[in-house]
Parts: sequence; structure tokens; C-alpha cells
Amino acid sequence: MVDALGWRMKFGVVAPSTNTAVQPEFDAMRPRGVTNHFARIHIPNDPLRGDEDFTKLIETVRSELMAAIDRVMTCEPDHLIMGMSSETFWGGLEGSERLRDRVEARAGVKVTMGSDASRQALWQFGDIKRIGVVTPYVPVADAQVRRFFADCGFEVVRLKGLKCASPVLIAHVTERELRDAIHEVDGPEVEAIIQVGTNLAMARLAATAEFWLDKPVLAINTATYWWALRRNGIADKIDGFGSLLLDH
Repeated sequence: MVDALGWRMKFGVVAPSTNTAVQPEFDAMRPRGVTNHFARIHIPNDPLRGDEDFTKLIETVRSELMAAIDRVMTCEPDHLIMGMSSETFWGGLEGSERLRDRVEARAGVKVTMGSDASRQALWQFGDIKRIGVVTPYVPVADAQVRRFFADCGFEVVRLKGLKCASPVLIAHVTERELRDAIHEVDGPEVEAIIQVGTNLAMARLAATAEFWLDKPVLAINTATYWWALRRNGIADKIDGFGSLLLDH
């Protein structure tokens, strides 16, 4: 017997308690027979005034992550998704791989993370090396994002960190502000643009931006959900979220 609604796949997802973008975006991309089941990593909505505050936030995430994994695993999902991205980039490629190993050991199932999904998504578009990046972060976190992509062989030509003032306020960034950030990191030498930070609601906007710019524009939530589907053998083509979910 299989789950009545998630007969193809049950995804467990862990996301920060302050995040209001990743759950609706994942659900909007969900194929029939696939279900998403969220557990929340408890974090306060404290101000993010700079690097020290953001580092404290990461420490809180680390202290609460495993408890959230334990909670979501009680519904016996087939696969786990990290519905947050900052921690998955921390420590570069090596740090990302260590985190993946710890999470998989705790959960007992495979995990898809935004860091892994980002490079996998970029690789779908040929020999891309030079990228623009949009984040909601402050400089300490932006440096970790740069380090990860450099470790994976990408050059971050330009990066725009939006320096959002609190975790909840990340989801208040408008499409107009995101549009402006995309333009700011673009240029003729930029081969693709990627947005990180799962509480930025950019999945549909990224699809539109591909038409403006005639190059890949990837939102972290789209890349993460795409990679979770594809590595579990679910090849459905999903319209409205750009070329990644439609053509790859």
C-alpha cells in the first residue's frame, strides 16, 4: 500500500519558521501524486542589522535543524528537501557536503539542498562559467555564496545582496525590487543569473526574466524542487516556472 495522495512521492521539507515563500512555491510546482510535508525550524524574527546578527541566526538554525528533521520524518517521507538555502552554502562546497552527510545520517533518506540543486541546474545549460547572483543576505552570507560557487568552478561576476532587515521581511521584497536586482547583476559577460534565499518569492518572476534577457534565470526554489523531482525519477514538465522545469 502507498500513501493515498502521495502515491508517487512524499517529500519531507524543513524550512525556517519565518519563511512564507518556499511552501507556496513548492506547492505550486507539485505534480499530481506528489505531496510536500513541512516541518519548521524554530527561529526568531530578530533584526538582521549586519554580519553579527546573521551569524547568530545561522547558529540558531544549526541548533534547531535536527529537531525539525526528526519531526518531519515521523510522516515517513521518501525524500527530504532543505527548504532553506543559507546554511547549505556555508563553508563552501566542502561545508555543503558535510551538512548533506549529517542530514542524511539523521533522516535515513536522501536529501536535496539548494546548494547542490543550484550547480545541477546551471549544468543543464551547457558550459556556463560566469554568473550573476541575487541574495537577501548581508555580506558575511554573500561571501559564503561566492565561495560555494567558486568551489564549483563558477565565477560570480556580480552579486546583489539585498540586506533584508529581518527573516520575515525577506518575503516582503517585491517583484519590482527583484526585477531591479536582476538587471543590476546582469551584463553581456554574465551567462546566467541565479537567486538564492528561499524566502524570496522569485519562482515565477525568474521565468519571465528569461524572456527579457534570453539567458537562464534560476530561482532557488525552482532549482531545488526540480532537482528533488528529477533525482527521484519524476520527469513531469511543469509550465510557468521557466525553462528548467519545462525543458530539463
